[in-house]
Amino acid sequence: MTTAIAIAGTAIVLIVLWEAFETIILPRQVTRRWRFTRIFYRSTWRLYSQVANLLPKKTRERLLSFYGPISLILLLSFWAIGLVLGFGLLHFIDGTVTGPGTAWDRFGMAIYYSGSTEFTLGLGDVAPHTPMSRFLTVAQSFVGLGFLAIVVGYFPVLYQAFSRREAQITLLDARAGSPPSATELLRRQAGGRSYDEIHDLLKDWERWSAELMESHLSYPALCFFRSQHDYESWLSALATILDTSALMLVGINEACEHQAQLTFAIARHAIVDISQVLNQAPVHGKTERLTREDLTRLRGVLSEAGIQLRGGEEADHRLGDLISMYEPYLVALSRLLLMPLPQWIREGRPDNWQTSAWGRITNGGTTKPTQVEQHL
Repeated sequence: MTTAIAIAGTAIVLIVLWEAFETIILPRQVTRRWRFTRIFYRSTWRLYSQVANLLPKKTRERLLSFYGPISLILLLSFWAIGLVLGFGLLHFIDGTVTGPGTAWDRFGMAIYYSGSTEFTLGLGDVAPHTPMSRFLTVAQSFVGLGFLAIVVGYFPVLYQAFSRREAQITLLDARAGSPPSATELLRRQAGGRSYDEIHDLLKDWERWSAELMESHLSYPALCFFRSQHDYESWLSALATILDTSALMLVGINEACEHQAQLTFAIARHAIVDISQVLNQAPVHGKTERLTREDLTRLRGVLSEAGIQLRGGEEADHRLGDLISMYEPYLVALSRLLLMPLPQWIREGRPDNWQTSAWGRITNGGTTKPTQVEQHL
């Protein structure tokens, strides 16, 4: 019995330390299927999202925005509890706590002593008596201080990556609308002008996609952090860039094809790898964002802006092949994260920068009151 408890305590401590190492310190994708962190996120997100789906849209989005930060606090708490429990079992069998009472009483005191040592309280009401218990006490104090230091350093890195991601997404608002669309992005950036602007934009988003892949593979919890503004998300931004690159590769006056190929490659790489780290298989043949009617209308919108998209069966087939390379992964992540995918053609609503709680800017430059202002 004593041996089994010692093995269990040691196993709990090692598992927690290895999970923390893989999640916080190891800067690469972890492909091991059975991980506590992965099970934690899959189970808690499934329950959390099901509850959120029962609420109205505004309330649902607000509730979903809490999940990312809350999940981090819960995960770190579970790790801390695991360390306290594991070391508590070791203190219990080593006889750190002696005296009258049942075995459960001594076990409770061992857990108390483990927690006091873990968080370096040093109250002194319980003291180690054997060489092994002293070693365990010093080792746990070292682990507790190291764990605290890692956590303190973890949050700034995570939120810096989140801030860099969101800054670029916010810049897309005035360029592609809210929610963004590939048609609107091309119309605003290249309509009636040279294609230098769209070339530079695709180059910037090539780097953003690479940073997104690196940060979200190293810290998958970022996938659950939602954008601060309505109609914006990292998934819709990535989808818009993939859609835009696909249109450029089909052929728009042979413009920016090389840069579009580079941006498409890294953006597609990002969406596939993020799907893998979240264990989401692509969804084939169950959705189609761009129908033939939409493609005809898309060509008309671009033509009115002076942008000629190559036509014909060959071009349509080429576009379909490109879309099939990434859309199944987008759909899978959209269903998991409850982040809607953007349409190819802009919806008739103002951009986020044109609205506020007190009114919105119309095409004529005047301000109309919103429902909030009317209510006030």
